[in-house]
Amino acid sequence: MTEGDALSPCVGKTRWPRFAAFLVPSVAACVALGIAMGQGVLAASFLISGKEFQVAADTLTARGFSVYGMVDATRQGKHVPVMVTGSRYSTISDLCQSVLVEIPILGEQTLRLTGGDDRPVEASNLFLDTTSQSAGQANFRGLEQGIAQGEITKGPINPGDRNSPYFDPDGFGQQATSVTLTDVRVTAVALTAGTFNIPGLSVRLEHGRHECF
Repeated sequence: MTEGDALSPCVGKTRWPRFAAFLVPSVAACVALGIAMGQGVLAASFLISGKEFQVAADTLTARGFSVYGMVDATRQGKHVPVMVTGSRYSTISDLCQSVLVEIPILGEQTLRLTGGDDRPVEASNLFLDTTSQSAGQANFRGLEQGIAQGEITKGPINPGDRNSPYFDPDGFGQQATSVTLTDVRVTAVALTAGTFNIPGLSVRLEHGRHECF
């Protein structure tokens, strides 16, 4: 294959512009899904793809904060243990989301979403189902650790999780009146939100690995 062939808009049976045109709007569809959930149009629980993605932010401030354990499920029946981090209202500065996708012939690509550089992203009823998370600094107000998950009131519980057989009301939970996190690094398998407003939204598909961290 020559370099010209690799950059051709038609590789094998895949038309590259058509593929990109299909893939990029899927991010907007994810945001629309969160809004529909917030309006009660869709159920809050769904089967996950099982593919991990990255979420990074310079600063995340949350009012009404909760952390609890859950188990998500894929369509193939695989069970993925996660930590669910929820907030009633959040502001996020310098947001980055990235996921790696494998495209036949073209190889590995990175779908990367950014926003909130000049004005912060705003989200309500935000839930991140994570497999790992870290922050350079965490400042809590009204922190309670070791609370039973069924007793969490300061922060939200995803309605779909509360009715799940994998939700343990006696399990270990954490809640806080508010929290400010800096240098946030999260690996997640799902993100849902009632509303998710992203000023300066940019979505790019780049060849190779260009993850958020």
